[in-house]
Amino acid sequence: MSNSDGGPAFPCSGRIDASFAEGMSLRDWYAGIVLQGLDLKQSKDFLASWAYQIADAMIAERQKV
Repeated sequence: MSNSDGGPAFPCSGRIDASFAEGMSLRDWYAGIVLQGLDLKQSKDFLASWAYQIADAMIAERQKV
């Protein structure tokens, strides 16, 4: 698993509440996107774990650039 969550998925700047500006992490965003359109016949635990493994791989690949 990656030690980084990839930072905020949708960072905001300007005059805005700091807690809102952070939003969800890029890792959470990627994991959610991975689950879209899947046939959900697997267990929820398996799918959640798998989605975050894919998200971690995406963040690792992104950090290579």
